[in-house]
Parts: sequence; C-alpha cells; structure tokens
Amino acid sequence: MTAFTLDNPAGVPSSPHKAFSNVAVIPLGERTLLMLAGQVAWDDDHRIVGGDDLRAQTRRVMDLIGQVLAAHGATFADVVNLRTFLTDISRIREYGEVRSEYFPGLPAPTSTTVEVSALFMPDALIEVEATAVL
Repeated sequence: MTAFTLDNPAGVPSSPHKAFSNVAVIPLGERTLLMLAGQVAWDDDHRIVGGDDLRAQTRRVMDLIGQVLAAHGATFADVVNLRTFLTDISRIREYGEVRSEYFPGLPAPTSTTVEVSALFMPDALIEVEATAVL
C-alpha cells in the first residue's frame, strides 16, 4: 500500500469541523499525485463570497485551488482532471469563461461538469475538485 499524507495548506480555509482535508498527497515513485477536495467560494470565516455572481465564485474557487497547488509546488499546468458541480447548469458558460483564464495556452485538463440540486454550503453555486500530477 502506498503511503500518503493529508494536508490543509496555510491560507486555504479548511473544514470548520475538521470533516475533510484539502489535499491528499500520494507519492507514486517518480511522480506525486495531488487529489484536491472540492473547493467552494468561502472566506476564512466560512462565508460564501460573490453572492449570486458565478464568475466571482468561480474565481475564488480557482484561487483556492491555485493556493493548494502552490503549497505543494504545483501549478494549473499540473492539473489533469477537474470535477465541477454547478447548482445551475445553464450557467456553465460563465464558469467556462473564468476557468479558461486559469488554463491559458495549456491543454485543457479532462473534465466532468454536472448539475446538482444543492451544495453543502447553502449559498454556494459551484464546487470544484482537482487532480494534479507532479
């Protein structure tokens, strides 16, 4: 069995009840797999930022993902998969416009986007999980 570590990097809000870690770091020989927990657009006080502005929420989510990646020496160029949960799939274009800002000129990672009836934070419009390989 491969050993792994769980981490909550400084500057990234973690679960208020310690119910999850922000990232699992899994060594795979010469590579390292980073599996990021779903990120929502919350601040350090666990309040959703951006209100009904999906673009603002997406930017906050992507910035949090970027912080988790950076804490482990990774960038968006290392992301191989995104799993996105939207509360309104008709707004996918808004999400896609912001997401493309974080992957300019890069091959797009594999991706799954689905609509869900609700997220664990009542005002959250989006949650994104990421997997990266170093």
